Amino acid sequence: MRLSRQEDRVTMQTDHIEIYDTTLRDGTQGEGIAFAVGEKLRVAALLDELGVHLIEGGWPGANPRDSEFFARARRELQLGHARLAAFGSTARPGAAPERDDNLAALLAAETPVVTIFGKSWMLHVREALAIAAADNLELVETSVAHLARAGREVIFDAEHFFDGFRDDPGYALAVLRAAEQGGASRIVLCDTNGGSLPEHIAAATRAAAQTVRAPLGIHTHNDCDLGVANALAAVAAGARHVQGTFNGWGERCGNANLCSLLPVLELKLGYRGLGRERLRRLTPTARRIAELANLPAPQRLPFVGASAFAHKGGVHVSAVRKAPETYEHVAPETVGNARRVLVSDLAGRSNLLEKAAEFGLPPLDAAAARKLAARVKELEHRGYELESADASLELLLRGAGQNRGSFSPVAFAIQTRYVGAPGSPEAEARAEAQVTLNVGGETVVATAAERGPVAALDAALRRGLAPRFPQLAEVGLTDYKVRILEGHRGTRAQVRVLVESSDGRLSWTTVGVSDNILEASWEALTDSLRFYLMRSGGAASRQ
Repeated sequence: MRLSRQEDRVTMQTDHIEIYDTTLRDGTQGEGIAFAVGEKLRVAALLDELGVHLIEGGWPGANPRDSEFFARARRELQLGHARLAAFGSTARPGAAPERDDNLAALLAAETPVVTIFGKSWMLHVREALAIAAADNLELVETSVAHLARAGREVIFDAEHFFDGFRDDPGYALAVLRAAEQGGASRIVLCDTNGGSLPEHIAAATRAAAQTVRAPLGIHTHNDCDLGVANALAAVAAGARHVQGTFNGWGERCGNANLCSLLPVLELKLGYRGLGRERLRRLTPTARRIAELANLPAPQRLPFVGASAFAHKGGVHVSAVRKAPETYEHVAPETVGNARRVLVSDLAGRSNLLEKAAEFGLPPLDAAAARKLAARVKELEHRGYELESADASLELLLRGAGQNRGSFSPVAFAIQTRYVGAPGSPEAEARAEAQVTLNVGGETVVATAAERGPVAALDAALRRGLAPRFPQLAEVGLTDYKVRILEGHRGTRAQVRVLVESSDGRLSWTTVGVSDNILEASWEALTDSLRFYLMRSGGAASRQ
C-alpha cells in the first residue's frame, strides 16, 4: 500500500536513511566499467542481500543490454528486500507523455519504481532543450503524472539542481514544485557536475525542504573529491534518501561512494541505513562487485579497501596490539574488513610478532625478533617489498629462507632462438629453459620450451617437480608484475618481480629482486611453489 504524501514525509523525517544504489546505471558510465546482463543480475542480488532499499537497474530502451536486463529480472530476480527502479528522462519536448517512447519503455520494464530526470538549470532549458521555461515545468509535471497514473512510484531527479539554484533559485525550486504536483514520491537534488561545495549543498537543500513536502534525496558526483561530504551535508540539511555507487564508480571522477557513505551514516552519525548487522557484509560485497566487473578491488578505499586497516609503522603496530582504537577509528569487523600488519623497513619487533601470530607461529623471542627485523630492513633496502608478498615473508619467518625444505633450486639456464626463416611471417622467438633442482637429496634436471623465457622457466620448474609433487598441478599463476627500481641505471637497474599464485582456494604472493629479471623471476617462482608445498604439507612422493 502506498503511503500518502503526508505519511511519507513523516516517515522520512526519522533517523532512517533510504539507500538508492545506481551502480548498474550511473556506475557503468564510468570509464572501464561494464557488466554483462548476467553479471548485472548477480550484482542486483548482492545489493539485495546487503539490504539496499532501491536498485537502479539501467535505462530500458537506451540499449539492448538494459532492455534484456529488465526482461530477465522479471523472470529471474527474486528480491527479498530491495525494489528495482528503471531510469529515464522526462518526455521529449513537443511530445505528449502518452506518446513518448522513453516513458513507454519505462512502463514496459514493469518495475515498481521509476526514476526520471528533468532539467532544473535554465542554462540547460535554453541550450539543451531549447524550450521556454514554462514548457519545461509542464514537461516535468506531466511526465511524472503520466507514470504515477500508471501505478508506478516515481522518483524525480532534479538534474543540475545546485548549479540551477546558484543561477536562478526561483526557477530551480519551481521545477521541484512541478515534480511534486505531478505526484513524485521522492525529489532528488542532483549535483550533476560535481562542482558544488558542502555549504552550498546544505543551503540549497534547506531551501528545497522549505519549498516542497515530498521527501528529499541527494545525488552527488565526485569531481571536487567531495561526493561523500556533499551527500552528508544534504543529509544534515534534511535529505533522507541517498544515492550513490559501490566503489565510487561513475562518469568522469565517479559518484558518491556508498562504501564510505553507509558506514559514516551508521557508525558516525547514528542514522539507520542498512543496519549494523548488514553493514558487516559491506567489504565482501564491494569486492565481489569489483570482481564481477573484472576489476581489482580498490586497495586504498576507506572502510572496504585492503589498506583501510593496514598498519606499517612499528609505533602504530605496537599501539594497535595493545589497544586497536589508538590507530583505528572504527573496528574493521564492523564493515566486514580485517586488520593487516605490514612488514617493511619501517617495521619493528611488534610487526614481526603480530605477523608470526597471524601465520600461526610460536612467539619470537627478543633476540630472534631483532635479528629478523634487521634482515627485513636489509631486504627492503635492496628492493624487496615484503608488505605485498606475505608468502615470502612467511617463508622468511619460518626459517625457510635458509632451509629450503621440500626442494631447493640449484641452477637454471635459458636460451632464446628464432624458429623459422628470418623475416618470414612464421618466424618467432622460442625460449628453452633448463633447471636443476635438489629434491630430497636427489638432483633433478628438467627442460621446457615456451614462447617467453619466464614461461619456459616456469614450465621447466613444474616439469621437474611434477613427478614428486603432483599436487602442484592445482597451482597456477594469476598475476606477474615487474617493477624497475633505480631506473636511472638503465638496463643495469634492479627489478622487483611479484608473482601471485592460486590453487583456486588460497591466493599468495612472492617476491624476487635482482638486476637480472630472470633471476628475480626464478626466486619468486620457486618461493611460490615452496610456499604452497609448505602450506599443503606436501612431501615428495616416491615414483
